[in-house]
Amino acid sequence: MATPHDIAFTLLEVAGLRSDVEAGRYGDLSADLVEAVLSAAAEFATGEIEPLAASGDRQGARLEDGEVRTPDGWPELYARWRDAGWNGLAAPAEHGGQGLPVALSAAVFEIWNSASMAFAIGPTLTVGAIEALLAHGSPMLKVRYLEKLVSGAWMGTMNLTEPQSGSDLSGLRTRAERQADGSYRIFGHKIFITYGEHDWTDNIVHLVLARLPDAPPGVKGISLFLVPKHLIEEDGSLGRRNDVVCASIEHKLGIHGSPTCTMIYGEGSAPGEAPGAVGWLIGEENRGLACMFTMMNNARLLVGVQGLGVAEAACRKAEAYASERRQGRATRLVGGGAGTDESPIAQHPDVAAMLTTMKALTGAARAIVYACGLAADRARAAQHPAEQRRWKARADLLTPVAKAFATDVGVEVASLGLQVHGGTGYIEETGAARLLRDARIAPIYEGTNGIQAIDLVTRKLGLFDGAVFDDYHEEMAAIVDALRASADGGFDEMAEPLTGALDDWRQATRFLQTCLAGGETDTALAGATAYLRLFGLTAGTAYLAKGALVDAPGRGHRQALARFAAVTLLAEASGLKRRILQGAAVLQAARLAVEEARP
Repeated sequence: MATPHDIAFTLLEVAGLRSDVEAGRYGDLSADLVEAVLSAAAEFATGEIEPLAASGDRQGARLEDGEVRTPDGWPELYARWRDAGWNGLAAPAEHGGQGLPVALSAAVFEIWNSASMAFAIGPTLTVGAIEALLAHGSPMLKVRYLEKLVSGAWMGTMNLTEPQSGSDLSGLRTRAERQADGSYRIFGHKIFITYGEHDWTDNIVHLVLARLPDAPPGVKGISLFLVPKHLIEEDGSLGRRNDVVCASIEHKLGIHGSPTCTMIYGEGSAPGEAPGAVGWLIGEENRGLACMFTMMNNARLLVGVQGLGVAEAACRKAEAYASERRQGRATRLVGGGAGTDESPIAQHPDVAAMLTTMKALTGAARAIVYACGLAADRARAAQHPAEQRRWKARADLLTPVAKAFATDVGVEVASLGLQVHGGTGYIEETGAARLLRDARIAPIYEGTNGIQAIDLVTRKLGLFDGAVFDDYHEEMAAIVDALRASADGGFDEMAEPLTGALDDWRQATRFLQTCLAGGETDTALAGATAYLRLFGLTAGTAYLAKGALVDAPGRGHRQALARFAAVTLLAEASGLKRRILQGAAVLQAARLAVEEARP
C-alpha cells in the first residue's frame, strides 16, 4: 500500500483538504492528525488484515447447514477492526461516529482494500446504509438502528438486484404489503447481495427495494424498506428471527472471502406467525429509488476506492518483485549496464515502463477519488445554499468518474502487475493473480462502468446548463497556468500535452452537449465510455501536475511521474476525442455489417 505520508499528501495538498482543516471545519482535526489516522490504519492493515488475505481467498465463504461461514479468523478480525473504532469514521458524533471527513474515510478504505478487498467490502455497505438512514430514516429507525450500525455492532446490506431485474430496476417484482401497525411485509427474491448473511455480527440490517400493490409502474413505483435479520424488542434487545434467509452463495472469480448471497424474503414464516418478512419504510412510499441513491452514491465512491486500493497493492507487489527478480543485462536507460551480473528486471525499459504506468494511473485515480470525497464534505459543511449546491454538483459530476475510472485503473494496473511477474504471476502463490481476480468485479457492480459513463454524459455534463463542468475545467486549466508560470523549466514539457488534452476534453464535451441538445442521444451514448476515460486521464494527470508544483519533500519524484503521465498517458487524448466525435457512425456501420453477414 502507499505510505501514509503519500496518501496524506494527495489528500491534503492535491485534493485540498489542508485548507478545510486549517479553516477549522473539522474541529481539532489537523494535518498531523490526518497522517496519524492513516498511519494507524496502515499498521492495522499490515499487521491484522494482510496476513489473512491469501488464506481467506483460498478458503472462501461457504454455506454450511444453512449458515454462512466466512474464512477462518475473519469474524475475529472484524471484531478487532470494529473494536478499534474504524467503522464510524465519517458518521456524525451524535450517533457515535467520529465526524471525520468523507475524504479521509475514503483514504482509510483505500488502505483496507489494499490489504484485502474481500474483507473491506463488508463495512463498505454499512457505511452506505448509515448514509441512507441519516438522510431518509424516520426518528424511530434512527433510534433503533443507527448507533449499532455506526459502531459496527450490526452491518448493513443493499438489496436491489433480482433474477429478472439487474441494472434496469423497472422490472423489480419484490412486493411489500402494508400492515395495520405501520410496518410492511416483504416477499421476494434478491440476488448478488454482498454479505447478505455472515458470521461477523448478530444482526444484519437489509435495505430492500420493493413494490407496493398500488404502486405506479416502472421505477417510479419502487419503495425502500429496512428489513432486519432479527426483529428488535422495545428494550433494544434482539427478538425473533425475521422471515429472511440466505438460500445460496455464489462461486465467483474473485473476492472469495466475501459471501455473495441469494436472499429470500417471506417464504419461511414460523408456525403461528403472519407470512412475510417484517420491514419498515425508509423515506416515502414510491420514492425508494431516490433514497437508495443516497446509499448508492456513497457506495460508488467507495467502489472506486476498491479499484484504487487493489491498484496500489498491485503496484507495491510488482515493484518488489521487479526489484528482486534478476534476468539479463539491462541497458543504461533506467539504471542498468554496469558490471556483468544479471540486472533486476525493473531496469529493463519495458518493465520500467509498466511499473511507471501503474504508478501514474494509480496516482491519477487516487486524486480523483479524494477530490470527489472532498466535494461531498464541502457540500455537507457548507453554510450557504449556493455553496452547498456548488459542491454537491461537483460531487455529482465526479462520482461516476471516481467509480468508473478508478475501477478500470484497478483492473488495468492489476493486469500490468501480473505481466511484470511473468509466468509466476499466473500462479496463485504469488498473489498477483488474486489481485486481478478481485479487481475485475469492481467495474461491474454498483452500476456498471458503462452506466457510469451514461450517467456522466446524459445527466452530469448538463448540470446547471454546463456550468458545473466549466467550473471544474477551469480549475484544471489553472493548474496548467501555474505550470507555465513556474520558474522551474522542467514543467514546460508537461504543460504542452496537458493543454492539448484539456482542449480535446472541452471540444468533446461541447460535442456531446450539442448532440444531447439536438436529440442525438444515440450519438452521445456511443462516445460516453471514451469520454469518461478522457475525463479521468486529463483530470488525473492535471492533479499529478498539481502535486508536482508543491514545494515539499519528494517533489523531484512527483515531477518526474507527472511528466511521464503527461507525455505517455495523455497520448491517448486525441484518439479518445476521435472516438467520441466519430464513434457513432463507425459503430453503426460495423454492427450493420455484422448483422448482414449473419446466415
